[in-house]
Amino acid sequence: MPSFDIVSEVDKQEIRNAVDQLNKEVSARFDFKGSDARAEQTDYELYLFADDEFKLGQVMDILIAKFTKREIDVRCLDKGQVEKISGNKVKQKITVKTGVESDLARKIVKLIKDSKLKVQASIQGEVVRVTGAKRDVLQEVIQLVKGGITELPLQFRNFRD
Repeated sequence: MPSFDIVSEVDKQEIRNAVDQLNKEVSARFDFKGSDARAEQTDYELYLFADDEFKLGQVMDILIAKFTKREIDVRCLDKGQVEKISGNKVKQKITVKTGVESDLARKIVKLIKDSKLKVQASIQGEVVRVTGAKRDVLQEVIQLVKGGITELPLQFRNFRD
């Protein structure tokens, strides 16, 4: 039986490249001259540092531009609280969401079941597997999920006949 998986993945190397480009641009820009504005990455967590909240906002704008240029969907970014660190410097933690969380997975399964298409959707960890009798029905499910779920970038992988 044909099947496919619904996942949410972000390429870690592309994130690294975007952060490196951000740091290079910040070090070269005149308005950041002499400031401690930068970004650091640990796995799927980013830390933005700046002298004040205004510059932190500018660093965030540059990050979004670099992500967009590298075709990383910015809907996967989860912004944390702005924290004050030594002096008047600020720091913000940004988490890159990967995997389909259980709430969203249940929403996807409910959307598929409410559509009355002849497919089975099951949650397998951070992946939603959809199985059906015909390939055309699975393609309809892909279009349905693309239109119905907008809060997280989803990819459709492992399409098997």
